[in-house]
Amino acid sequence: MTGPLTVGAADMAGADRLVRVMDALAEAFADLSAGRTGSPSRTVVPHSRPQRELLAATAVWERRGVGSVKITTLTPDNPERGLPLIHGVVVLTDLETGRVTALLDGAELTAVRTGAVAGLATRLCAPEDAAELAVIGAGVQARAAVRAVSAVRPIRSVRVFSRTPSRTDAFARWVWETADRPVDVVVCGTAKEAVEDAAVICTTTSTAGRTPLVAADWVAPGAHLNIIGGTHEDAVEVEPALLADAFVVVEQRAAAREEAGEVRAALAAGIMGEGHLHEIGELAAGSVPDGRTSVFRCVGMAIEDTAAAAALTETV
Repeated sequence: MTGPLTVGAADMAGADRLVRVMDALAEAFADLSAGRTGSPSRTVVPHSRPQRELLAATAVWERRGVGSVKITTLTPDNPERGLPLIHGVVVLTDLETGRVTALLDGAELTAVRTGAVAGLATRLCAPEDAAELAVIGAGVQARAAVRAVSAVRPIRSVRVFSRTPSRTDAFARWVWETADRPVDVVVCGTAKEAVEDAAVICTTTSTAGRTPLVAADWVAPGAHLNIIGGTHEDAVEVEPALLADAFVVVEQRAAAREEAGEVRAALAAGIMGEGHLHEIGELAAGSVPDGRTSVFRCVGMAIEDTAAAAALTETV
């Protein structure tokens, strides 16, 4: 019997694979919202310093007959060492036989599936002609977001702001060199300059703070936001006041109440109720946004790793 398939970063690259992951995620989220599958909470073990964490996430997806276990580490000071923020591995299993079928690079899969979730939310919520993208952050997740959003919308302009200027220029060069269509890339001096008038906004920072990086009144009416950064359940990238009048999308209501900083803050302040929250699985199953400014707040769930791993192993 052959051993498990090994899937590295190169095996996860390419727009076709990324769209395949989005399609799998749409199915998994629809199953999650309909109660046909679950996504157990992650185990998080802080150590050494409050922001260093060891995480384990497990889920099964009956539709595809697969399960997964992901073990990752989160080390916020790694970039200062020239090392990735996240290291890890994902183990994919066959539910029928229990056999381990694949081992996947956990850090790359995390980036791909988080980018793909943002791409899926953009595909479901953003105007079809959206061409201006603003990105707050210039790390691995920012690159994943650009790839994913560009795969579903005709992006012609990318504006970026990062609190780490040394990485911003490299990020801008990467966008320009890897784009599959002519793209104007602008490095902005402030987050406000990047965000104003953008049709799609992605916040991708590793902040653990409660001070918003993006103010509500900077966001153009009708824009779509993907909030996919933050390393703590109370971390805030976007001013929670924006959620009061927006069409708010989450992976799962219960998970958002526990882990999504902006949602937690908005609920605690009474500026919105749980009735404001729409699950992305409901949209994937056919519900339609109402044209308001839309906000997708991602926290990352185990079922996403399972769905992404299943989709990626089909292409290797």
